[in-house]
Amino acid sequence: MDMAENRKRIRLVLADDHAMVRAGTRELLEQQSDIEIVGEASNGAEAVQLAQELQPDVVVMDVRMPGMSGVEATRRIKADFPDIKVLVLTAHDDDEYVFALLQAGANGYMMKTAEIDELVKAIRTVAAGQSMLAPTIAGKVVAQFTSGKPVPEPRPTAEHHYEGLTQRELDILTLVGQGLSNKQIGKKLFISDRTVQAHLSNIFSKLGVSSRTEAVMYAVRKGWITTG
Repeated sequence: MDMAENRKRIRLVLADDHAMVRAGTRELLEQQSDIEIVGEASNGAEAVQLAQELQPDVVVMDVRMPGMSGVEATRRIKADFPDIKVLVLTAHDDDEYVFALLQAGANGYMMKTAEIDELVKAIRTVAAGQSMLAPTIAGKVVAQFTSGKPVPEPRPTAEHHYEGLTQRELDILTLVGQGLSNKQIGKKLFISDRTVQAHLSNIFSKLGVSSRTEAVMYAVRKGWITTG
């Protein structure tokens, strides 16, 4: 017998501004007998509303969404409904986002590059009242505490701060910086290789560069992404 069948079903809300990402994540998670997707939100405000209406066990939260961000949504959910667990699932591992979300009360922080079994484990872990951090995020937390430096402040998220790059283009650029191929990026974001390449062409044009390496180095110099 599947051990998951003996577990209490985890009621889950997915919050991500990309409908295809939500659909792909839902399809994968619904294969787990102990996970039930009870709602979907396309922005932070909807996530807060669904948390109030549905009282899920876990909200899987993206960071950068239109309107209310994942940081503010997490802060409000944890303030009003402290028993609801928030698991961050994002392509962004910038220190500013990591520490802002942990300070807001997030129970876990996972990257969108995680395999599905890692995500399922994280959901079950936070639902059980424990914390779950991706290895890279855990490393940042340890480094921050041992450095004694002030916690970084969140940077502005308006598109004009990123020279016209859209949220999807920033997501792709972040994954490129992590060394993923077009095929791997497409798999993580549930889009085709051709669509990834089209986004990269737009990125190159907007940034005035001609290669993936140049685009990543440009973004690193600007402080938009980290590659460590």
